Amino acid sequence: MRGEYKVPGGKLVVVDVEVAAGRLSQVSLSGDFFLEPDEALGDITAAVTGMPTTADAAQLGHAISGALGDGASLIGFTPESVGVAIRRALGHATGWYDHTFDVIEPVVLDPAMHVALDEVITREVATGERPPTLRFWDWDAPLVVIGSFQSVRNEVDEAAAARHGIGIVRRISGGGAMFMEPGNCITYSLAVPTSLVDGLTFEQSYAFLDQWVMGALADVGITARYVPLNDIVSDQGKIGGAAQKRFAAGAVLHHVTMSYDIDADKMSEVLRIGREKISDKGITSSGKRVDPMRSQTGMARDAIVAAFLAHFRARYETRTSTYTDAELAAARDLVESKFTTTDWTNRVP
Repeated sequence: MRGEYKVPGGKLVVVDVEVAAGRLSQVSLSGDFFLEPDEALGDITAAVTGMPTTADAAQLGHAISGALGDGASLIGFTPESVGVAIRRALGHATGWYDHTFDVIEPVVLDPAMHVALDEVITREVATGERPPTLRFWDWDAPLVVIGSFQSVRNEVDEAAAARHGIGIVRRISGGGAMFMEPGNCITYSLAVPTSLVDGLTFEQSYAFLDQWVMGALADVGITARYVPLNDIVSDQGKIGGAAQKRFAAGAVLHHVTMSYDIDADKMSEVLRIGREKISDKGITSSGKRVDPMRSQTGMARDAIVAAFLAHFRARYETRTSTYTDAELAAARDLVESKFTTTDWTNRVP
């Protein structure tokens, strides 16, 4: 059985394994990584040979670390990445190419509906009702979407929001506030089974799930990189940020918002953003706009989204999908029963 794992920002790790009586009986390791000294390759495979097939990536990585001498150097990979490749070989973990992804192109909805659809779609992925799904948002009204653990009064000037006709909704994932007016940013959600990030820490999974978008950004002329924990940046500054929510039922929600052309004055009125935070968002003075995607590409927002969709479809197996009537009904119910209620919105006052 073979498993492969491309380390984000690193090298490819390939393992071939054989199993006997519930244990790893033979393990072969290869890849384009660098390793010193040469004999460390045998130390790595010997360390995991005989381990139970139920061992997780952390346990396998710990065994490898314990077997390596102080002088061993692993470049472009880690002991845990070998564990991930072994887990994939055994079928406990999956890779991008093990799945066919549903792709849902932008559908204009009330933005609160998209917040609710994150929960609906990800729960369906967890139960197997839907395959892994990439969907892009589009919306017809302004909204501030705050992170699951943010304080409303600390993050939002509610009087200013009301003056501008901007609602406030708390999402299920952590992270910071999203200032969303029609057409001002690019947002997508990726709902995947937990097996796709098996063996990865939360920090590692952010970069892993956005590997594809680095290539998509390159397609539109932006050389971008990931800055832990959850920022996507170019040489000109921050482009966007990611947030995640893991479901115990077996799925991960990962979504990203990138600034296209934001009214910085209005945003600074509505959001209680400190000077350091404003600088991070690319605002240097009053009257400026936060527009890294527009200014760095010179492209219309719809054209960027189309390029992203084309890149994802060229990279992975996909099928075009849409929302079902049942999903939209479930989302509407959640908007009314949860996401627009005071109890949920102000659960962190």
